[in-house]
Amino acid sequence: MASRRDRLRAATVREITDTARRILVEEGPDAVTLRAIAREMGMTAPALYRYFGSHGELLRHLVGDLFTELTRDLHAAMDEVPKSDMSGKFMTVARQFRLWALAHPREYSLLFGTPVRGAAHKEEVDFAEECARQFGWTFMSLFLELWRKQPFPVMAEEEIDPGLREELRRYRDEVLGISLPLGVIQQFLKCWIRLQGGVSLEVFGHLEFALSDAAPMFELMLREVTVELGLTYAPPKGRA
Repeated sequence: MASRRDRLRAATVREITDTARRILVEEGPDAVTLRAIAREMGMTAPALYRYFGSHGELLRHLVGDLFTELTRDLHAAMDEVPKSDMSGKFMTVARQFRLWALAHPREYSLLFGTPVRGAAHKEEVDFAEECARQFGWTFMSLFLELWRKQPFPVMAEEEIDPGLREELRRYRDEVLGISLPLGVIQQFLKCWIRLQGGVSLEVFGHLEFALSDAAPMFELMLREVTVELGLTYAPPKGRA
């Protein structure tokens, strides 16, 4: 059981990150400074160093918290779908990712914009990176489940561009540490790039030159991806 001192410290860390997030949402990333956070909390900036060693470390902690929240939201949405409904789970997670991003554009920018560097040494476990891996595994585990239950067509290894093949092998062996055909890894990355790329363009306002409502284009992308994966597309409730 945590001591009273540890509980108080954890509560203060929570308040610091909550304050940092509020400033991020209300004023933008450049306003998230130790001085601004301290002022909001009635503390001095040097006092914050008892909890975070640097501004970068604080931002990395906030990034980790946001990835955890996003992952929790994705799993909660997926839990509403029957476990055997792979099509429903895939579309639900993709749509929930987009909805979270649109509802939290500045938080999304912190996660998927310019990477926030921390002060941790390479040999140390980075909180933000670990939370990001948990988020990424939400999509990869869904992909693995689909491949095992309903294998979809993929390119044979010798058909993949040699340069890309080596990159995929490195990613599979050194980053993921799982045993899968390279064609599956390629298909996973293709789907993720389309999903995250499309959402980012919408969140950052780069589709407004042509689209006032990007939802139908997102659904078109989702329909095409589900066909590639051998899934059955169904429009969201309320949209024909």
